Amino acid sequence: MATLLALALLATPEIRVEGGVPAEAAAVAAAAWERIEQLTGAEGLAAPASPTPIRIGTASILPPAVASTSHPGQILLREGLASRGAAAAALRHEMAHQFLFQVCAAASADRLFHEAFAIATSGEVVDWGREDGTYLSLAKALRDLSRAPSLDSRSSRRALARLLSEAPVPARGRLPPALSRRFPACEAGARWNPLRPEDLASDLAPTADALVVISRHSGEVIRSAGAAALPMPFGSTLKPFLIAGAPGPTPVLTARRGQGAWRCGAAMPNRMDAATALLRSCNGWFLDWAARDPRVVTFGKWGPALLALGLSGTSSDASEAIGIRPTLRISALGLAQAYRLLAEARPDVMDILSRNAREGTLSRLDVSSALAGLAAKTGTVLDAEANPRLGWIAAVDRDLVVVMARSGRTPRTFARELVAELERAREPAYQPARVQVFGLVPLGDVKAHCAGHGYALPRKGPVPLPEEDVPLLEHAHAGPLACVGGPWLVHLPDAEAPRPYAGIFTFDAAPSPASWPAATPRERKARRGSDLVFRTTRLFYVAGVMAAEDASARGEARVALARIADSNAAHSRHPGRAVCDTTHCQVFRGTPAPSREERRALAKPLRAEHWLPFARGGLEPWHEARSEQLVQAVLGAGARSLDFRSGRVSFIGSANDGTNQWEERRDLPCESLRRPLKLPSCPGRAWATAGVVIFEGRGQGHGEGLDVEWAKRSGLTAEEIIRQTFGLSGEAP
Repeated sequence: MATLLALALLATPEIRVEGGVPAEAAAVAAAAWERIEQLTGAEGLAAPASPTPIRIGTASILPPAVASTSHPGQILLREGLASRGAAAAALRHEMAHQFLFQVCAAASADRLFHEAFAIATSGEVVDWGREDGTYLSLAKALRDLSRAPSLDSRSSRRALARLLSEAPVPARGRLPPALSRRFPACEAGARWNPLRPEDLASDLAPTADALVVISRHSGEVIRSAGAAALPMPFGSTLKPFLIAGAPGPTPVLTARRGQGAWRCGAAMPNRMDAATALLRSCNGWFLDWAARDPRVVTFGKWGPALLALGLSGTSSDASEAIGIRPTLRISALGLAQAYRLLAEARPDVMDILSRNAREGTLSRLDVSSALAGLAAKTGTVLDAEANPRLGWIAAVDRDLVVVMARSGRTPRTFARELVAELERAREPAYQPARVQVFGLVPLGDVKAHCAGHGYALPRKGPVPLPEEDVPLLEHAHAGPLACVGGPWLVHLPDAEAPRPYAGIFTFDAAPSPASWPAATPRERKARRGSDLVFRTTRLFYVAGVMAAEDASARGEARVALARIADSNAAHSRHPGRAVCDTTHCQVFRGTPAPSREERRALAKPLRAEHWLPFARGGLEPWHEARSEQLVQAVLGAGARSLDFRSGRVSFIGSANDGTNQWEERRDLPCESLRRPLKLPSCPGRAWATAGVVIFEGRGQGHGEGLDVEWAKRSGLTAEEIIRQTFGLSGEAP
């Protein structure tokens, strides 16, 4: 016989228990209803003034692992439910369904919304989270939920509980926004949008403004603002990496115009290639491509690199890889570093993206002309109602990588902000400087390791390098070598400590040695150059030259010398090749942190039309002796009576025409004697005695151009030092 309990609460439905269900079950059900009223009332959803009665009975047959079930007005519990606790939990869950049946008929067919609401209001979130003590990642929870054949399974409910447990709520006693934002659609006549698993994940995903600007050349973080290190859903910004990691040729696909995912801009072609799909960010093309070849979603060789740079997991399908399902995340910093590698390895992909402002997602804007030629990819993370939760622009130009994220906005609305950031960051200091390195040592013995993540970057995809020292030249044959997260630490033979090199190494074969009969073996090596070229920023290059040439210089003298060193990098003594790192050009031994003076120098650079020599100089007297045999090996047999004037050496030497022999006075640049004899500077005088030539002089260096010691003593400004030495204005033209 059925037992009838009338409850005192005005808005509580009449609850009947029958079929052997204990009478106290009605009280549990009533309390659950009251709790749900409180939760939904706080979200603006009114409970029914006269709720319809609810019957609670038993069922002899239910699917495995299903403790209860509901139909409007009726709850059925499994016969012999193991414990009162289990029965109470099942009742609270089913009362949530009953409440929705009465206040939100529009959601009756939305099983996911019903289950999420029931778990969120019944207190099951905590219970399911502790279900077996093992960790369930958010990505796996969303994956399990998306693939589940039934929402009544233990794995589905656990996945739902995991997502709901992470959902940000406005205050204690409130419901997750993914649920509460649908309550207005409960009104009669409103349109109901079914809840999707990705809508729950979208609420979990943090969104915030972020900005990162890094150098393509050195990897230096030039500017960082906002939540630059916060992993966030990435929208469509990883689509270029799908193209770069393609396991084979990319297809040309027929556009399926009737499908929403194929709504990819105006005047859409009937057949779409990869370049067009990338520029239009066409989801349908990428989804259909992945359906043909599921290997696409792993990003090929780019997958491991993206994980190393902070991608939160491996994509399981195309919707994850292209950001439709916002399960996976990466930070703005990680994305910028990934685009730096992509730009180095795949200039062809950058060429496609450089058409964005003309024919892609940033076209037809007031600022499109200012973005012309900029390689850019946009991405947008949408909520359940297709409103923007997070917009992205990743952009690459000749010198910079810029990644900008804006919460609640689409990329087209903040393209002007991108233009402003690019204009701010485009400084001469961040332009490239190329230098041939290690030309005087056996290149096979030069080893290095990356202070972060090191990669060789062939076209087929990044190849991670070991964490220990590796031969630079050997790996540079495979592709450019880039270090993410720190500089290269280079070990040279017989060097005690490694040198930092913030930049990219490439293989560039030096020309075959020419005949330099008057040069020493070391000079021949210096003039030939090196097969290894290093690219960094002008600022880092100048800092390296200053540290090697005169680390003691300070103030205006250092600014002047830094401007000269920077200008010289544009006038290599190796025609058609980069400047070298030896005294044949100007010494460079790595990239120390730039000083304030070097930053000043590059903020107002000098561009001379030719090489500007400089030397340590000074007035300190010196006295050196060299054998006559060594001097004659440099100047020629019989060389004697040396005289020095105006940076040149004259001497008497022997000459012959094959028949006759005579003596004549010859004249050469003093440097052709000073350097091979390793004299501190061009001598002031020399004399011979007992098979030895004695040299005397003052200062250090070749004595040409800028006397650095004089500059230090002068008290002049950098502009005046350069003007008095070279007759130049000291400023860029």
